[in-house]
Order: sequence, then structure tokens, then C-alpha cells
Amino acid sequence: MTDPPVEMITGYLRRVVAPNPGPMTLDGTNTWIVGDPLRGAVVVADPGPADDDHLRLIMEACAGGIADIVLTHRHSDHSDGAPVLAALAGCGVRAADPTQQIGVGPLVHGELITVPGAELVAISTPGHTSDSTSLLVHGEDAQRWLVSGDMVLGRGTAVITSPDGDLAAYLESLDVMEAAVLDADVKEILPGHGPRVTRPLELLRWYRQHRLERLEQVRAALAAGARTASEVVAIVYADIDPSLRLAAAQSVAAQLEYLSGPGSR
Repeated sequence: MTDPPVEMITGYLRRVVAPNPGPMTLDGTNTWIVGDPLRGAVVVADPGPADDDHLRLIMEACAGGIADIVLTHRHSDHSDGAPVLAALAGCGVRAADPTQQIGVGPLVHGELITVPGAELVAISTPGHTSDSTSLLVHGEDAQRWLVSGDMVLGRGTAVITSPDGDLAAYLESLDVMEAAVLDADVKEILPGHGPRVTRPLELLRWYRQHRLERLEQVRAALAAGARTASEVVAIVYADIDPSLRLAAAQSVAAQLEYLSGPGSR
């Protein structure tokens, strides 16, 4: 039995999974539709790739129109469909990265967007990329949700790639996200890829612990004589799928940069 093309989570929250599965995208990019389309225009977070069938499903799920497209970050698997969808819907694209904005101002920390049935608050959470932004969704049913982009995934761990990714910023943003989860009593994290996260606080703390453990492994590899990112990958990520070796090397570069800076521990 296959999953429905559009998953209705609540009256104001839907997910459409893009048809771009892969080692880095898992089941595909999650497009989140926030707002009740039967009551008016909604927000589409991360339209995903410029795939005609995917964009058609999004349009069909937004019967009341699209007020805004919002990007959690600039990566193409989240953003390539935004200009096409914006043209189809006659709306703008909000993003922290000025190069991704269309027809509207930037997406800034603390910005409030209201849609039928919910409100969204933008939270700056750099680390995966310098422009990464999470969205705290306040539903009219008193439920709270956190759209995380690629800061947190539904399966596995997020990649932090140098030079745009920054491990020090990432660790700080995990603290910001944990505070948001605690303060708002967030029900679930809605990630950029993979299933919904039903234990958000537990996962965020595990992410931090995993990062710190990786740093210790990198330190040990350096002590053993490794000098380059590739040499560290060969030791720390010896069993990794070959298709992920480039991503691992980019992550190690970010870890080496962190260890060489004042924020390392």
C-alpha cells in the first residue's frame, strides 16, 4: 500500500513528498502546506524540485490559493520549484537568502505569518547552511509544530558542508531549536526529508551528542596521523556507503574548521 500523494495531518497542515528520493534526500523532499485551504490562501514551505507533477499536486492541495512560498534554505532540492510555483500561484517567495526572494521582502527572524487556522514564526537556525531558517507553527487547536528544513531529518543525521555549513553555528542552533521545542511544547518536528519526528526533544539532544562524539572521533584520527579530510573520512567513516563519501568529506572539512577555531572544545 503506497502513501497518499498528499498527507493531511490536520486541517491546517499537509505534506507532499517530492519524487526525488536518494541517499541525500531520503524518501524525497517534504513540502509542507500550512493553513486550511478550504478557508483561504496558505503558505507552502519548500516547494522542492521543479517537477511538474509535484507542483501540480501542491497547487491542487492549495484550493484557496497560495499567499506565500517560504524557503527553509537555498539548496536546490528545496528551492528549485519555488520560481515556477510562484508564477503559477501569483505569489512571492520569502527566503533568508536574498538571491532566492521573489516579489517580497526577506524572511527574517521573528517574522509572523498568519494563515487560516495557524500562524508561523520564522526562527533563524544557521548551521546546515548560513541561511537555514526553521518555522514554528502555532495551530488554532493549540498544537505546535517545528518545520526544520535540513537542520533535523526524520531519519539519519543532517550534513554540514563547508564552507557554507558551520558546525559552531549548527550547535548553537540546536540549542535554539531545543528552547523553542520546550517553550512551545512542540508536538512534532516536520523535517525536510524523512518521516515526522514524534520525539523532538529526544532527537535534538541525540543530534548534539552525535556531533560531539564525531568531533572526538575526528580528534582521535588527527592524533593518529590523519591530516586531510579524505584521510579522516577513511578512518572515521570507513564503512560509509561510497555514494556518501563526498558528503562525509565536506562534513569533515566543517569539523576540522570548527576544531581549528575558538569555539572548539
